[in-house]
Amino acid sequence: MAELREVWLRGPLPDLPDLLQPVAHALLQAREEIQALTAQFPNVRLWERPSGVASPGFHLQHLTGILDRLYTYARSEALTEAQLAYLAAEGLPNEQSVTELVEQFNRQVDQALEQLRYTDVPTLTETRGVGRAQLPSTVLGLYVHSAEHTMRHLGQLLVTVRMLES
Repeated sequence: MAELREVWLRGPLPDLPDLLQPVAHALLQAREEIQALTAQFPNVRLWERPSGVASPGFHLQHLTGILDRLYTYARSEALTEAQLAYLAAEGLPNEQSVTELVEQFNRQVDQALEQLRYTDVPTLTETRGVGRAQLPSTVLGLYVHSAEHTMRHLGQLLVTVRMLES
């Protein structure tokens, strides 16, 4: 019965700071929903853009990339050339399958959870620069935004997949 509940209603995750539980819950919820949503989704429709909206492939790439970038900023690190190249390629059709893109996202969620697990709570209010302009945020702001942004793109992915299935 517990697995039928949304992740946040299943209780706290072990070894994660209390303040970061909602972030972890959102990422895990997104992972479960993406897995279910894409289980039967055909690779041939991955890059279609119904009514000009972003393709499912873009959303899957972006979900992985944005988590990677936001958690890099939270560590107070600059993006690498590989991360910048990934960003530039988001939305460009490639040979990856739905399964491969979902697996990449799953691995990124695992990495994010690991970082959350080892985040020192007193650092949550420390300032972090975002992007080339180094716009000000905090560690907590980056983590909360990662959850919010992930859920936003999950919603867009859900609608796009439904449009393509009809």
